[in-house]
Amino acid sequence: MTQHAEKRVVITGIGVRAPGGVGTAAFWDLLTAGRTATRTISLFDAAPFRSRIAGEIDFDPVGEGLSPRQASTYDRATQLAVVCTREALKDSGLDPAEVNPERIGVSIGTAVGSTTSLDREYERVSEGGSHWLVDQALAVEQLFDYFVPTSICREVAWEVGAEGPVTVVSTGCTSGLDAVGYGTELIRDGRADVVVCGATDAPISPITVACFDAIKATSANNDDPAHASRPFDRNRDGFVLGEGSAVFVLEELSAARRRGAHAYAEVRGFATRSNAFHMTGLKPDGREMAEAITAALNQARRTGEDLHYINAHGSGTRQNDRHETAAFKRSLGRRAYDVPVSSIKSMIGHSLGAIGSLELAACALAIEHGVVPPTANYEDPDTECDLDYVPNIAREQRIDTVLSVGSGFGGFQSAAVLARPKETSS
Repeated sequence: MTQHAEKRVVITGIGVRAPGGVGTAAFWDLLTAGRTATRTISLFDAAPFRSRIAGEIDFDPVGEGLSPRQASTYDRATQLAVVCTREALKDSGLDPAEVNPERIGVSIGTAVGSTTSLDREYERVSEGGSHWLVDQALAVEQLFDYFVPTSICREVAWEVGAEGPVTVVSTGCTSGLDAVGYGTELIRDGRADVVVCGATDAPISPITVACFDAIKATSANNDDPAHASRPFDRNRDGFVLGEGSAVFVLEELSAARRRGAHAYAEVRGFATRSNAFHMTGLKPDGREMAEAITAALNQARRTGEDLHYINAHGSGTRQNDRHETAAFKRSLGRRAYDVPVSSIKSMIGHSLGAIGSLELAACALAIEHGVVPPTANYEDPDTECDLDYVPNIAREQRIDTVLSVGSGFGGFQSAAVLARPKETSS
């Protein structure tokens, strides 16, 4: 057996900030209750925009333990990542001071980095956009930090004292899956013993809303924001923007067991593909996502018969839900009709790069508690989307193996397989 096959990687700590509550427990409670946390945007005046709804977090950075300096200078995405890192470390029971700092790695995903602060500060230095030549004297000292996404993983690294590989992963809406996949590889390849990984995005800002308005990717159901995110439903009309963060502590299984750590799930497989086709378009046969699913299952030494739950990308756009359904059928065959599939975006919206890690958190908790989260707002079936989407009500069942998939603008397709940790590697 190669070193790569021998090292087994488990999740020993989870930290979550998502719409609808504070912390991992509140996140799981919302999902299993099938409640929605999407609402009219309050973070800025969205009246001029086509889509005026989002999944917002009621987030108080000082109340969450950040210093006044961190609250006033960190971008919101960085604040969320740091708070989640602290929760994940506490949950894991790991003291980073007891680990060689050169053996601690960080892998943080983000699609849009510090967009919220960049948007705000551009308005400041251009005096509301009235000047082409901006006044640098009006710029805050942190402006460069907002410009480079690496500032986010840097702050997480400083938080845990990581002196090993520190990376930001930015692959659009698959960033959260890809960051965990990369963190897993760091441990499997022997480059780190502990990896703090996950993703964060706080994109609810005028520039982001304008971007998605321009291509009509978001829902315009402004009169009913709680029911606007409708993955797989025949009446879906686009995704609902969201924000959030999920951070994990990854460790090698035997090391985690030696220190008596609890393992939520083992990261058994990961794969990513690109369709090299179109910025937003998807081929209807789902071939690239299907290939990522097959490769992830092969790495995990699992087949479709082993799956107990699929956490879908389920964005609620017409073409994505159709494409994804086709990918499940292509990769799993008849088994696709028997495995429960659901989308948590129906409840918390689509937080771009962060959502993949939030979905992995949901997968790990599904294994832990034996509950499949539902797809909220699923009322009118679409003949092109004809699988078991767990409508509206959570389902209790034993869950040993979970598939989570992501699809991103630009053609990115990623898949990860989580499993209940066992004594053997079978």
